[in-house]
Amino acid sequence: MTLSKIERKIIEDSIRDIKDFPKPGIVFKDITTLLNDKEAYSVLMNHLYQRYKEYNLDYIAGIDARGFIFGAALAQMLGLGFVPIRKKGKLPYTTISEKYSLEYGVDEIEVHIDAFSKVKNAKVLMIDDLIATGGTANAAATLINQTGAECVEACFIIGLSFLDGIDNLKTKTDVYSLIEVN
Repeated sequence: MTLSKIERKIIEDSIRDIKDFPKPGIVFKDITTLLNDKEAYSVLMNHLYQRYKEYNLDYIAGIDARGFIFGAALAQMLGLGFVPIRKKGKLPYTTISEKYSLEYGVDEIEVHIDAFSKVKNAKVLMIDDLIATGGTANAAATLINQTGAECVEACFIIGLSFLDGIDNLKTKTDVYSLIEVN
């Protein structure tokens, strides 16, 4: 299931571009304007519900922090549990972690070791707002699979297809981005 032209326009028109943020030459895709636009947010969440209602998912995993907004709402709509994938040091119980490269260094995310344990071989949808170089998303997919669950698809509101993140992530899981920016 893909967005209709009207749905795509509603969502695209609700996303604000901010030039030179966080540094010169970058055009930041600000989704806060999508979130406070009740029509756009409703169109988005209804589309995601329609797309994933027949996937027989067990969990939605959202990547810290904007993936929480979409993931928790979608999990509630689908009647599923939600699992946060957090930056290192934010989860209170035993975790597993995965490091990934940044432009200037390394970062790390983690998930509770028992996050998906209520369902054997759990099918998990991973979600976040945007995929660029894909470092965080690749690390998150690795974490999900390391728990014994299966990351069946990674969903992003925006995919920056001029970078290699989508192609790299496709080696681990299916990828769906609602809006692709070339």
